[in-house]
Amino acid sequence: KLSYTADKFITHPVFGYLTLLFVLFSVFQIIFFLAEYPMNWIESFFGWAMEVTAGALPQGQLSDLLVNGVLAGLSGVVIFIPQIALLFFFIGLLEDSGYMARVSFIMDKVFRRFGLNGKSVIPIVSGVACAVPSVLGTRTISNVKERLITIFIIPLMSCSARLPVYTLLISLMIPDDAVLGILNLKGLTLFGLYFLGFAATMLTAFVLKFIIKSKEKSYFVMELPVYRLPQWKSIGIIVVNKVKVFLWEAGKIILAVSIVLWFLSSHGPSDSFDKVEQKYTVQIEAASDEHKGELIKTMEAEKLETSYAGILGKKIEPVIKPMGFDWKIGIALITSFAAREVFVGTMATIYSANDAENVSSIREKLLSEKNPETSKPVYGFGVCLSLLVFYAFAMQCMSTIAGVYRETKSWKWMTGQLIYMTGLAYISSVIVYHLF
Repeated sequence: KLSYTADKFITHPVFGYLTLLFVLFSVFQIIFFLAEYPMNWIESFFGWAMEVTAGALPQGQLSDLLVNGVLAGLSGVVIFIPQIALLFFFIGLLEDSGYMARVSFIMDKVFRRFGLNGKSVIPIVSGVACAVPSVLGTRTISNVKERLITIFIIPLMSCSARLPVYTLLISLMIPDDAVLGILNLKGLTLFGLYFLGFAATMLTAFVLKFIIKSKEKSYFVMELPVYRLPQWKSIGIIVVNKVKVFLWEAGKIILAVSIVLWFLSSHGPSDSFDKVEQKYTVQIEAASDEHKGELIKTMEAEKLETSYAGILGKKIEPVIKPMGFDWKIGIALITSFAAREVFVGTMATIYSANDAENVSSIREKLLSEKNPETSKPVYGFGVCLSLLVFYAFAMQCMSTIAGVYRETKSWKWMTGQLIYMTGLAYISSVIVYHLF
């Protein structure tokens, strides 16, 4: 009786969609609001740990590696655990209560206009968590055309790996006190990014509907389960397991990349570092206490520019400059191809390289970064928005590429998807940067 009454509203042709929008909007508001406190605690803890380590060990390669390689890399992983845990908690809650089955039911009619059917809903919505298992989940779709379209568009959904990138860039764009009445502006921006991914998913599916030819007809039949109270223990186990997978899978990649990047950022060819130090040593000794700090920062920035990482970044800078990105962001774009979340660890490592004495959060370092040509902040609204759009559309995930190839058994399909998403990300990013 209760399930029947609830379904009259939740599966309603108008109120059903409004309910879905309200549920998703609330989830992203809560994720940003609740996760902020534990994230601040974790950030403070790592700041303290880096200061203690830098103070306890004598200056040298070991201290630099531990502070700016290992701890900086780890902080880029651990700080996002609260948001990842909350995201998986809400996904588990919606699935366990029976609500996700209703979402499949009401979305079937809409999805058919885009060359999909109700069976595509679960893999696409699951793409919010991770694209790899979602691609595997398309095996339940019997229609070949609908399955191929679903596989192609799943990576456009904003997965949990994008969440660390979104969080960092949104915090740079939008001040902490930005609230619209009862709405958190950061949460609203995050919801907008997820909606942007969904819109790109549907538009791409609509185009593919006319490109892929098939005479096969599909049907969608399902029995709606009764509503039930979630099994809290099961959801808890899912959250713990997903967080463990994130820590282990993403953590080991980020840590490895961070250590390699530390080496590339703190070493340069031949005697390039010695020349930079000789250039500034006399100036630093003669300068007053006020200006010493500024000169040291300038020296460290120049050393980074002449490092192996700086040389690599400079090589690709002409390609990414139309997007508003400099060579430092270019390094992060390359390394994050292993996994999107590596972007944050890379930025933490780059901006901590050769700077073990000045330990501050990655967000503060990015906010204080100035363009040497214009003296304006590097991470202004336009650059941050351009980066957000790039990561909303770009493939940037080796695991997903491998998963798509495994499911389609087609190099053509996998390569087409990679070229399309990279091209879409690049063009959209250039447009957004020049508009803002």
